[in-house]
Amino acid sequence: MNDLVAADPLEAARRYAAAEKSENTRRAYRADLKQFVAWCESVGRRAVPASAETCAVYFAHCAESGLKVSTIQRRAAAIAYAHRLAGEASPLGVEAVKMVLRGVRRSLGVAPQGKAPLTADLVLKLVRRLPDTLAGKRDRALIVLGFATALRRSELVALRVEDLSRVAEGLIVRVVRSKTDQEGRGREIAVPFGGRLKPVEALDAWLAAAQISSGPLFRAVSRHGAVSAGAIDGRAAAEIVKRAAGRAKMDAAAFAGHSLRAGFVTSALASGADLFRVMDVTGHREVKTLRGYDRRAKAFKGHAGARFL
Repeated sequence: MNDLVAADPLEAARRYAAAEKSENTRRAYRADLKQFVAWCESVGRRAVPASAETCAVYFAHCAESGLKVSTIQRRAAAIAYAHRLAGEASPLGVEAVKMVLRGVRRSLGVAPQGKAPLTADLVLKLVRRLPDTLAGKRDRALIVLGFATALRRSELVALRVEDLSRVAEGLIVRVVRSKTDQEGRGREIAVPFGGRLKPVEALDAWLAAAQISSGPLFRAVSRHGAVSAGAIDGRAAAEIVKRAAGRAKMDAAAFAGHSLRAGFVTSALASGADLFRVMDVTGHREVKTLRGYDRRAKAFKGHAGARFL
């Protein structure tokens, strides 16, 4: 038994500097393990190593507490990984625990509950309602560039001025690292000037107003108009989208940072864009990942009941 882990069950969480896991994953796992340890302490059970019975009861508790299946599955992954780091056998391999997790998935359902996509028309509606202030310029730039690049919010807020290259047709944005590229191979996304949303123009207006010539693209703006030196985080980006949706008299709760990425895919496929050209922008590696977007975008095209309903 690992005495260090036995004395401090959170030691495994603090060792998540392993290069195989992204910072976002390590952060999520640390939070999940903290929840698991707190629950174990409240019921007088051991967290690491945990028994199969402890895990089975915990996952049932999570389900009855209203957690989503995806959250419970992530907590299970965190617990299993913590055991591996501690040199202990994972209790998740026991059939009794597997049965509970299968029962949770069957009872709660595994259909994704994603946020609504912000299509091009909705994005235009959002940015038209933004104020012509420094913060408003930032929000407009973040929203339209986030839509044009279809980046995940963590990738969007990580962009720096040094990642931009000016070309005759618009802008080349280099993504240094992403969720599916933890080794940092990088990729480039072409952003045209555009005639409706005008992402390059919006970005230039923000950079000029904020006097940003290097470093992070998107930064906090104080109520007095002071621009921070550091980048905003993914949560702040999501709040910017929600706040803009509310200003445009839309249901803010229905949208988040991912709505821009989903909206670009939906809009591109609905306009007849080639699937592989869409993947050039989004960075998706599997066509099947985009099939759901494709079905939604073309749900009413050639509908079987169009002639008689």
